[in-house]
Amino acid sequence: MSKASLVSIHGGHSGEFCCHADDTLKQVIEAYIKQGFLWVGITEHIPPPSDDFVYPIEQRDGFDAAKLYDRFSVYMEAVKSFQNEYGHDIEILVGFETEAYSGYIEHNQQLINEFKPDYIVGSVHHVNDLDFDSNAAEYEKATLKAGGLIELYTQYFDLQYELIETLKPSVIGHFDLIRIFDLNYRETIQHPEIAERIDRNLTLIAKLGLIIEYNLKAWQKGADEPYLSESILQKAIDMEISIVPGDDSHGVKTVGMNLNRGIEILKKLGVSTSWEKPRTVDHTSLA
Repeated sequence: MSKASLVSIHGGHSGEFCCHADDTLKQVIEAYIKQGFLWVGITEHIPPPSDDFVYPIEQRDGFDAAKLYDRFSVYMEAVKSFQNEYGHDIEILVGFETEAYSGYIEHNQQLINEFKPDYIVGSVHHVNDLDFDSNAAEYEKATLKAGGLIELYTQYFDLQYELIETLKPSVIGHFDLIRIFDLNYRETIQHPEIAERIDRNLTLIAKLGLIIEYNLKAWQKGADEPYLSESILQKAIDMEISIVPGDDSHGVKTVGMNLNRGIEILKKLGVSTSWEKPRTVDHTSLA
C-alpha cells in the first residue's frame, strides 16, 4: 500500500493573524513545505461583526472589531500572495474558518463576497453567543445558559445544522467540538435527543456532498481521540462522507502534529487516503 500524502484541510493559523497562535504565516507555510505536504488549507479565523464578539485575548492585545477586520484583510492578501509564491512547492488553498453567533450568516456571506476565499471551514465555537471552548469555566457558563449539558449539546448541533444548511461550507470543522470539556462525552452523545441530531446533521452533510475534517488538535489538548469521536466517525464512514485530516495548526510546532497517527486510524477503518479537496466557492452565485 502506497504511503498516504500529507495534507491538512484546516490549519495554518499563525501568530501574525491570530492572538492564540505563534509564528508568522510565512514560517508556518514553510514548515508545511519542509514536511513535504502535498497541499494545505490555510483557514484563519474570521473577524467578528462587532466588539461584542471580540475574545478577551484579542482585547488584551489591543484589538477591537475594526482592527481585527483590518488584520483579516492583510491576512487574505498575504495568503493569496504566498499561494502564488510557493505554488511550485505546495498547493495552498485559501480559506477561512467561520464563527456562529448572532448575525453570523450575513456576516460570513459578506466576507465570502468581499474576500473570495477558495473555500470555508464551517465551525461553531459559541452557543447562545457564549464561547464554550476557551476553557472549562466558559464551558460551564455556556452550559448554565443553555439550561444543562444535554441542552448545550442539542443547541450546538441545531446551530451547526443551520450553518451547514445556509452557508454550505465545503468543510465541517471539528464536528463534535462541543464535547471538549465533557469527561463523559461518550455517554452524552448517546442521549436520544443528541444522537438524533448527530444523525440528522450527518445526513445533511452526506446529501450536500461536504467533507468532514478529522481534527487532530484534540490530541494536543489531552483528549483521548480526535474530533470526530469514534462512534460518530464510524457513522460518517458508513454514510460514505468524505473524511480528510486537519492538523488545525496554530504555529510551526503544531504543523503536521499527530497527522501520521490520525492517518493510520483512518486507513484501518477503510477511509480512502486519496484525499478529497474542498469544493471551491461559487462566487458567481453569491454576487
